[in-house]
Amino acid sequence: MTEKVALIGSGNWGSAVAKIIGRNVQNFDHFKKEVKMWVYEEQVDGMNLTDIINTQHENVKYLPGIKLPENVVACPDLIKTCEDATMLVFVVPHQFVSGICKQLKGKISANCKAISLIKGVDVNEDGFRLITDMIQDALGIRSCVLSGANIANEVAEEQFCETTIGYRNQADGQLFKEIFNTPFFRVNIVKDVVGVELCGALKNIIAIGGGLVDGLKLGDNTKAAIIRIGLYEMRKFSQMFYKDVKDETFFESCGVADLITTCAGGRNRKVAEAHVTTGKSFDQLEKEMLNGQKLQGTSTAKDMFNILSKRNLCHEFPLMTAIYKICYEDLPPIRIVEDI
Repeated sequence: MTEKVALIGSGNWGSAVAKIIGRNVQNFDHFKKEVKMWVYEEQVDGMNLTDIINTQHENVKYLPGIKLPENVVACPDLIKTCEDATMLVFVVPHQFVSGICKQLKGKISANCKAISLIKGVDVNEDGFRLITDMIQDALGIRSCVLSGANIANEVAEEQFCETTIGYRNQADGQLFKEIFNTPFFRVNIVKDVVGVELCGALKNIIAIGGGLVDGLKLGDNTKAAIIRIGLYEMRKFSQMFYKDVKDETFFESCGVADLITTCAGGRNRKVAEAHVTTGKSFDQLEKEMLNGQKLQGTSTAKDMFNILSKRNLCHEFPLMTAIYKICYEDLPPIRIVEDI
C-alpha cells in the first residue's frame, strides 16, 4: 500500500518537521512524494503565507532562513490537505485540536492513522484527556505520539538530537519512524503512548521553574534540583493517573532529555526568566516575546493545578503547585525554592 502524508500545522515546529518529512518520503517507494501542509492563512508583507511558502519554499514568518523541500505544498484548506492522506501529522497548539477534528470527521480515509507532535493535554470538568485519545475518539483512527528534546530551530539546522515515538500498534510506530528518522534526528519507538505524551505536556511546567531560577540568578545547583524534583513529580503524576506508564519512558528523549533542554532553552524558560527580571505578567510577555506563538507552560500549570486541587493532591506536588501560584496568584518567584 502506498502511504500519503499530510501535515496539520505549519508553525515553527511544524515547518521544521515538514523539512524532514518532505525529504524522507522521497527515500521510500511506499510513500507518495507530495506532502501537503495545512497553513492557517495570514498575510505577510501583503502576500498570502501559503503563496510565499509555495514559491520561496520557506516559512518566512515562523521558520525564516530554512528552505523546505519543494514537494512540501502549503494549503490553506484543511479538508483538501487531509482528504486523501493515510498518515496525519498533528502539530498545532493543543487548544485547536478539538475544532480541527470536528472539521475532519467523516472527511478522511478509513485506513488513516495519526501521530501527535503536540505537547499538552485537553482539560475538562472531569479531569483531562490526552491529545491522542481526542484524535482517536473524534476520528475513529489510531494515534501515535512523538515527543523529545527537540527545539525546533536546532532540528531545522540539523543539529543532532533524539526523539521518542510512543505507539500502541507497532506497525504504526515503525511507519512513522520512517518519515521522521534521519542521521541527525534519531527516533526511538516505545510502546507507551501515555508516558511519552504526559512527559511532553508536564515538562513545560517545569521549564517555567527553570526560567524562574535563571531570573533569580540562583545558579546551576538550584536548576539541577528543580529538574530532579520536576522529573520526580512528572513520573508521580503520570503513574498516579495511568498505572501502565513505564518507568523507562522517563529515561527516553521525551523524558529527562526534553526536561533538561526546555529548562536550558525554549520559550517557557525564556518568558519565565523575563517575568522575574521585568516584573511583567506572563500574558504581557507572551504578546511581546513570542511572535504570535503560545506559552504552553503556564496554561498546563493551570490545568494541572485544577486537577490536583479538586482531588486535594496539591501537597503531593509542591513544585508544580508553586509554579502555578507564581504564574497566576502573584506568589513571589523566590517561593519556588522556599515552598518545595
